[in-house]
Amino acid sequence: MTYPKELWENTRLEHKAYPIQLFHNQVLAIKPGDSMLYLHWHEHFEIILMREGNALLHIDSRPYEISQGELIVIPGGGLHVGYALSAGDIRYDCIVFNASLFNEWVHDPVHAQLVAPYLEGTLRFPVKPLEHEQHGGAIVKLLNELVGELDDKQAGYQLLVKAKLYSVLALLARRYDSQPPNSGKGAAASHLANRDRFKQLIKRLESDFQTKITVEAAARQVNLNPFHFCKQFKKLTGRTFIEYVNVCRVNEAQRLLLQTTSTIAEIAAAVGCDNPNYFTKLYKQYKGVTPSEARKRPL
Repeated sequence: MTYPKELWENTRLEHKAYPIQLFHNQVLAIKPGDSMLYLHWHEHFEIILMREGNALLHIDSRPYEISQGELIVIPGGGLHVGYALSAGDIRYDCIVFNASLFNEWVHDPVHAQLVAPYLEGTLRFPVKPLEHEQHGGAIVKLLNELVGELDDKQAGYQLLVKAKLYSVLALLARRYDSQPPNSGKGAAASHLANRDRFKQLIKRLESDFQTKITVEAAARQVNLNPFHFCKQFKKLTGRTFIEYVNVCRVNEAQRLLLQTTSTIAEIAAAVGCDNPNYFTKLYKQYKGVTPSEARKRPL
């Protein structure tokens, strides 16, 4: 399947032989409901370690709260977005890796039985695997050691990182291998189908700011009636359709305010607002300042 490029994040992994990368992220003085992770997808796996703050992540239509000390596992191809749950600072580490990191294990029968189904996407780890706590301490310890190795980059760190990550995957696979083989497969397939049908619509919302689109028109694009469309859209993004459209347009307006010399009226028109007064009100609602104030003191 071809996914919308606008939502695809080109996450560059430094070494092709060792396709794994660590990203330290922080968002300072964030307000509840503000975005701390924009909606996107990539073909890599991603493990998020929450270091500070509280957030709500939506991953393939499902919401997950994450607090300091907790982790989230995002499968390759999963649409994900995150919003702050409380005011203050948010810090989190992302360990991004490609399944090809373990290609040399493909002929190992134990790997093929236990870990490979998760790497290939036949099975999926729970997004919050430590809710059940079994192996939790060992997994967090391994991930923290892995982060330290990626930060320090001492001789041979790649081997240690790879070994620790594989240990994490093996512990998780051991924990969930005891579940019935078909457990949750129907629900998972339903969520994946729902994710994919919405990708083209979200691409449109995040690239075409001038064209007005009604709930009814958006619902038709994904072959749903308006009622079910609104429910599914909020499950996927964490926001109502109108809120999401407004956030996309206000974010684009902020970019234009800070990066161009266009007038406020021109920017309002560029993001689909015919009335500059309404645009000013909308901008302040989402950004806390008027467009004029934003230009005087860039955020």
